[in-house]
Amino acid sequence: MDNEKLQKKQCDMKTDLNLLLECLKYQMDCPESQKEALITIYSICQQNSEASEYFREIGGLMFINDLAKSSAHCIVKEAALFTLGMIIESNVYCQQTLCTSALFEDLTLFLINKDSGVNLKRMAVYVILVLVSNNKSGQTYVRDTGCIGLLLQLFRTTLSSSEISLPDEAPNQCYQLWSSVCSTLCACVNNPQNEDNQNICCSVFLYAKEWLESCTEPEIVRPICSFVALTVANNAYVQQYFVSVGGLDTLAKVLVSLMHHSCLNHSSTKLAVVITKTLDACIANDSAMGVVLTKYHTVSELLKLLSNDALDTGEKISIILAIGHCTEGCEQNQCELLQNNGLPLMIQVLTESQDEELNKAATFVLQNCKRMTEQLSLKTNNNSLNVNNAEEQEAQVTKGSLQDYWKKAKEILHRISLLEKEHDEERVQEAVFVDRLSEADAGASKQRQVNPDDPKTHMKRIQKQVHCPQLASKSGAQLPASPVNSLPLKNETVNTLGSVNVPARQCGHSSTPRAAHKRQTESLLPSHTVNENTACLKNQSALQVRCAESCLPQQKTGCVFLVVFSFPYLDVHSPHSEMAKEGGSTSSTSASHKMAGLRCLGCTAGGQSFNSRTFTKMLQSCPYKCDHHKVLLEAEEGYRKKLRSLTACN
Repeated sequence: MDNEKLQKKQCDMKTDLNLLLECLKYQMDCPESQKEALITIYSICQQNSEASEYFREIGGLMFINDLAKSSAHCIVKEAALFTLGMIIESNVYCQQTLCTSALFEDLTLFLINKDSGVNLKRMAVYVILVLVSNNKSGQTYVRDTGCIGLLLQLFRTTLSSSEISLPDEAPNQCYQLWSSVCSTLCACVNNPQNEDNQNICCSVFLYAKEWLESCTEPEIVRPICSFVALTVANNAYVQQYFVSVGGLDTLAKVLVSLMHHSCLNHSSTKLAVVITKTLDACIANDSAMGVVLTKYHTVSELLKLLSNDALDTGEKISIILAIGHCTEGCEQNQCELLQNNGLPLMIQVLTESQDEELNKAATFVLQNCKRMTEQLSLKTNNNSLNVNNAEEQEAQVTKGSLQDYWKKAKEILHRISLLEKEHDEERVQEAVFVDRLSEADAGASKQRQVNPDDPKTHMKRIQKQVHCPQLASKSGAQLPASPVNSLPLKNETVNTLGSVNVPARQCGHSSTPRAAHKRQTESLLPSHTVNENTACLKNQSALQVRCAESCLPQQKTGCVFLVVFSFPYLDVHSPHSEMAKEGGSTSSTSASHKMAGLRCLGCTAGGQSFNSRTFTKMLQSCPYKCDHHKVLLEAEEGYRKKLRSLTACN
């Protein structure tokens, strides 16, 4: 159903466009009908790339282009240019089709012709805008055909001095034309950046400077700032020219003026951010030009602006970057930053913000001030501020606090590097842990393949050395040992079953994060003279319990590691094998089954592979457990209680 509706809708759209194109062709003597048809085509193709593409395929795009040039009626020309621009904007193939030098020359004629009204010129500028937007070929054509020169002329002459101060009502047509020209010039120099067009557009910087000095209306300041910022972007020659004509001084003065009104007017604050972005673009590639801003105390004004609570994250990033470029190559601006508590403010931003870009901008400022802070102790009396004796004493007091601030800044930078290093180490430790688990599984499978009747092999497997990790708690105290009294082999030293590296992160409110450390301890137990086989079996299980109790509760995430182990076959001399013999010597079959049911399942599971989950479940289901496995199960339950309480606390 949905496909049928969509197909019907597309079919109706194509039918409408065909009929409207026929209407345009057969209503040449009726301009009103043609205007209505063009408006209808606009409404169908608006933000509809498929409709625009179909209209191009049936020849409608070229017909409207010819209509705009040949029609004798102004309203038809305006409607045709507007519809043409909208179709170009909605479909890139239409843009490529019409992006020719011939069309730019035709549009230039619309701008030169004295009979062209303001609205017709605005429609022609709109078509130029959509042709050069994101189109390097269009940027080249607009320069080669001389169209960019006409746009710059309109930028200079469209608004008179009386029209700069806009009334409260809706902007007039001249302002709309001037605003469209500003947008088109921005598209000519940016995205992609076009240095040739930037060098041409800098010729109107003097006019832009004069307007900024005479008017602070947002409707005038915003378009000019956008044009200036994109024209000077990544172009050292244009940046130097803008500074040479006094443009940077003008921006600094406008910023000071706006900051005086920002506490009373929210729009002044937003406009100050626009000025800040433009100012930053002018010095981004040559930080030495920041010395021009020292006489206007621009850094202190930017710090005041940064403390405004009405700013969003993007605006704060722009302000901090501007501060960074001001202080990057100018010692006076660095001193001004430090004297106005800029350093602790940057540290506060770095510690409180979770935004990565904002933290990078604050770190950029701190790195710029590092050289300045190190030189303060060497040249306090020879700074360029030329302070008097009283101010020198105050500067000496301030210097001590600045050193403390810088220590905090270095700690924060060191903390960031430690966090990154810790993250890398945790990833390495996780890989090592997985590898060792796989090795343990492979070892267990090899143990199962060994002949259980071979006593030498059995004794080698029991006497294998084992290692168990032990992690310190918050207070540094050792965890309590397992309540099981493990008995080692006679005259043998029992070690732990393997080594497991567990990453542990420092808990609490420590100021500096610590990387995870791998700790291993070896437990030496007293020797006793008992039955060797029974002692070995008990000692191995007890060490496994101790390993689980000492390691796992320290894990912050509360995950449980499955320890795979294998029980050897019972020796012929063990008490359990004797019980099995007694059960096997009974002549009655029912008596044999009864005796087998009374035995501990943990003792009879010889040669089978278990993990910490399945073995515990088996013991819980067994009604007759030996003393050894009762203690083992109690230790397991005690560990699980500790783990649940630790998880609840976290």
